[in-house]
Amino acid sequence: MTKTVHPLPPALERPDATAFRDAMAQVVSAVHVVTTQGPDGRTGLTATAIASVSDSPPTVLACIARTSRTLAAIEASGAFCINTLPADLVELAEIFASRRGIDGEARFMTARWDTLATGSPVLLDAVSAFDCRLVSTYDIASHRILIGEVVGIAGAGQGAGLIYRDRQFRSV
Repeated sequence: MTKTVHPLPPALERPDATAFRDAMAQVVSAVHVVTTQGPDGRTGLTATAIASVSDSPPTVLACIARTSRTLAAIEASGAFCINTLPADLVELAEIFASRRGIDGEARFMTARWDTLATGSPVLLDAVSAFDCRLVSTYDIASHRILIGEVVGIAGAGQGAGLIYRDRQFRSV
């Protein structure tokens, strides 16, 4: 059940988009590559808007722009994998963020991949990977929130993680 609560009157003025983006740039976020095996093959994107929802059953969320081709592929397949990147895979984050001019299947040639239960690509060198069955979606502004039940877990669980802050990738 979705319930919207409005405890205060609507804001008369909102911060402009630039001020909001600048403030959010100061928030430290783990870096992930979200992948799926869609109808046209493997696809994915770099994401920072990822969170745990519950541990019983294990559930996560990912926020993805509604215009994303990866989002369409996830919805078509009904599955996705959240791959948390280690600090040494900055280049992979750049590739899946569409900053290197590498598209489609060629993106997957730049790292080691396998699959778990859903068939979504799982990064073998991920700090952690959450193989998910898509259970629900919610549209909020320009993005869609994906809720995924975790059906498989992988990852090395070692080493420094990759974070994003102040519009730069950094090591933790």
